[in-house]
Amino acid sequence: MITCNNIFKEVQNITSKLIEVGLCDDQNYPSQQKASNNQIIIGYSNMLDLSIALKNISYQYIYEELNKHRNFNFKLLDGALIQILYTFQNNQLISHRLAFFPSPFLESFHNEPEIYEDDEIYADIIAKDILPTPIRFDYDPKNFSEIYHPKCHLTLGQFKNCRIPVSSPLTPNVFMKFILQNFYNTAFIKYQQTLNFETNLFPSTITKTEEQLIHISIKL
Repeated sequence: MITCNNIFKEVQNITSKLIEVGLCDDQNYPSQQKASNNQIIIGYSNMLDLSIALKNISYQYIYEELNKHRNFNFKLLDGALIQILYTFQNNQLISHRLAFFPSPFLESFHNEPEIYEDDEIYADIIAKDILPTPIRFDYDPKNFSEIYHPKCHLTLGQFKNCRIPVSSPLTPNVFMKFILQNFYNTAFIKYQQTLNFETNLFPSTITKTEEQLIHISIKL
């Protein structure tokens, strides 16, 4: 069984590894906070209200507010923000929120392009045709509604009703491997020995009906 302490240690390890390979530009170390009803929230120091990320306002404004208040676990080298939040109750996972907010602009690149063009690890992020798209994996069984609100789901681009079924909740390692492998592939391959995160999975939560839809399936 994956416990609260397992998750906390994974986030600690990811933080250290990203700093070690130089992919992390800024960070808040993970924290554990006791809440009512025997709940433990794994978040990060300086964590503030996250509801702004769900409001109907421009994505650029959302990003700037999160960035200005350092409301993230990590800020990656291109300015992308990562949030990793879990809530456990009696050592059972009851929710998670794993978010990737890419920078809507690469200001440093535009100001000093020669710095980036000479380093291969930036190859995936400086292409001019990239459209930054926020990604969020939520585990929210309390609001489960088969097909319309799967227990674990993927939301792309802040679309209100985009909830692509996911076969099970994700660990921090699985989430970060997904982000690095798909959006920072050059760096991920270059530092694969350091970024070789162990894969563990929570039990499946997807329904048979949801499995008949396009969904994301994760297996060992």
